Amino acid sequence: MRMKLIPLALTATAALISSPSWAVDAAAAKALASKSACMACHAVDRKLVGPSYKDVAAKHQGQADALEKVAARIKSGGSGMYGPVPMPAQPNLKDDELKLLAAWILAGAPDK
Repeated sequence: MRMKLIPLALTATAALISSPSWAVDAAAAKALASKSACMACHAVDRKLVGPSYKDVAAKHQGQADALEKVAARIKSGGSGMYGPVPMPAQPNLKDDELKLLAAWILAGAPDK
């Protein structure tokens, strides 16, 4: 019986490690995205001016440093990753706000 549990435990551990989940206050993140004008160019599930949040999440899926990359991209802005239209920088957002937005985006921009 014990030998049967080892592969199961290894599989469960691998799943937890390979699919990061970010605890997100969805309401706070959505309010911050609206206040910071992110929603003027991005939608949850369709491209507007910029990519959908679901496309951003899919692009970074499985990347260990995804949270830091997306937070840095929000802060610095830029263009070229999803096309030529530049994304304005958000240098006035605090680190915890950047991480909240990044985690929410990487979670697929959930409503709850």
